[in-house]
Amino acid sequence: MNTPDERIPELICELCRQFYDLGWVSGTGGGISIRGEAGIYMAPSGVQKERIRPEDVFLLDGTDLSSCRVLRPAKDPSLRVSECQPLFYNAYRLRDAGAVIHNHSIHAVLAAKMAAPDGGEGVFESRDLEMHKGLRGKGCFDVVRVPVIPNTAREAQLADSLERAMNEHPDVDAVLVAGHGIYVWGRTWQQAKTQAECFDYLFKVAVYAKMAGLDAPPARS
Repeated sequence: MNTPDERIPELICELCRQFYDLGWVSGTGGGISIRGEAGIYMAPSGVQKERIRPEDVFLLDGTDLSSCRVLRPAKDPSLRVSECQPLFYNAYRLRDAGAVIHNHSIHAVLAAKMAAPDGGEGVFESRDLEMHKGLRGKGCFDVVRVPVIPNTAREAQLADSLERAMNEHPDVDAVLVAGHGIYVWGRTWQQAKTQAECFDYLFKVAVYAKMAGLDAPPARS
């Protein structure tokens, strides 16, 4: 279901508060953007996400995804376009996304550490869980593989490696960043939110299983 453009800035604020309560965007971390009829609406960078207001949300040109053109800035001139912008645009350009969520969930960070202990590239795997059904094209007995990419000093520097991971894993709508968090997208904001919640559940199961000393089941052929 499409959300009217006039409602999107308020919706972004509402979702950021929900994500803060989940522990996903504490300490000014994380970000979210939603595509509307007028362009791409994006939360600002480096602010307390649970306290942003609709007038703090930027509206960016959604027709030319090769650059960042601001159609309507935040009311507060001190606010900046999200550092996540180049990575969000990868999902809009490569996957025709309708929304992108970036969060710093501790479960995502630990899952990436389990998949890539040295902080380099890797793949997180999950299998035999009912919550797979909340992911695009997946069933409970499918193997879900989420790529892990190394972190960089600045968020925007992740754009190239995130693009490569997306191209190498076209069947999944997420990329983990080692020591950092996760990017998740969907055709709508509802799908992006659902998938973000389902991925976090899978990561949490993996972390708890590791803590309990449980071995992961072998992959199905």
